[in-house]
Amino acid sequence: MVAIIRYEELTWPEVVDLPRDIPFVLLIGEGYNLEQAARHINTERICLLPALPYGWQGSVAPVSEGMLQRVVTGIYSGLREQGFSELYIVHAGVEALGSEYVQQIVLTRDTTTDPQALTANQKRVILIPCGHTEQHGYHLPLNTDTVIIGTIAEQAVATIPDEAEMLPALPYGVSMYRPSFAGTLNMGGRVFEDFLLEVIDGLVARGADRFYLMSGHGGNSSFLHNVVKYAGDKHHPIFATTAWLHTSGHLGAPALDKYRKSAIGGMGHACELETAYLLHLRPELCKMERVVDEPDFISTPNYYMDWIEGGALIMSATWEDDTLTGAYGSGSLATAEVGAKWLAIAVEEKVVHVKEIHEQARLRLARRAEQAAANRNPMTVLAGQCWRR
Repeated sequence: MVAIIRYEELTWPEVVDLPRDIPFVLLIGEGYNLEQAARHINTERICLLPALPYGWQGSVAPVSEGMLQRVVTGIYSGLREQGFSELYIVHAGVEALGSEYVQQIVLTRDTTTDPQALTANQKRVILIPCGHTEQHGYHLPLNTDTVIIGTIAEQAVATIPDEAEMLPALPYGVSMYRPSFAGTLNMGGRVFEDFLLEVIDGLVARGADRFYLMSGHGGNSSFLHNVVKYAGDKHHPIFATTAWLHTSGHLGAPALDKYRKSAIGGMGHACELETAYLLHLRPELCKMERVVDEPDFISTPNYYMDWIEGGALIMSATWEDDTLTGAYGSGSLATAEVGAKWLAIAVEEKVVHVKEIHEQARLRLARRAEQAAANRNPMTVLAGQCWRR
């Protein structure tokens, strides 16, 4: 029987210890026979990456073959930088996804576990939770961001199923500091943006007009902002939205202050907040005996680190300046009980956001209808005013 190492459940020091010739396998979708994949590779042990949950033809949100090739190349670029040499892609489609560095294996798969098709209509906001696979200090797994944002999205949809639906959580994002610590992957900012734009293109073509790109990873946030702007520029009538990280808005921010034990600087990355979430959601993956607190971020009045970042400056700073373990904050202060409280509030906050997206759409569609009925196109009104002058 093949031994499976689940990459996403490792900590970054455990990635350091992996042999560089271990075969890595990236699945395009779920439902493959891993024993069969191992026989193709001629190995008894593989390191399994998080499966790509959509993007291939026939998936809930397909993209072009060229885009899918860029995604696979981006995902594997970080592992190549870390010295891993045996890289495989397993899929069941017609796309050509191999490359000079990545070997392709085509297998049949069981599709019964695939996500149900989206209705992709104007009755629901489509939630697109974006996590990542990156280091989270000595004590948390690489899939921390994906676990948290995926759970928040799932519970929000379960709360208001008539108003929201979701894509599966995307486990790959953007980390500009990738070389600093092992384990961290980086799809690349341009690839990340272009992939999500193609996803939105496809959903718009099917009739969807409301999207909420939910960020579970700080490195994704600025790129998600770009996606929203690009999508709105291309598909003018749609309502594409995003926000800063979860648990950070009108409900989340007060809840952080109410329940936190750490001072400012205690919540940034692998911190009190993220550790509390994981202790609640996946305690078996938390190695609290290894936790190291590092709240001593180099701060100035206009640049400092906490979950809700403050100050006027935006800086691309070297992580090693502020952390030796990969953590920003005070993970040792976290508890599962507080994690459960923060999760409930984060879900409530996202439910409010979804309702507000619908309200924005209702009000704006009504105004557009009024303007159309009155033949009041803003350009023609402006032209008339200029003519009268």
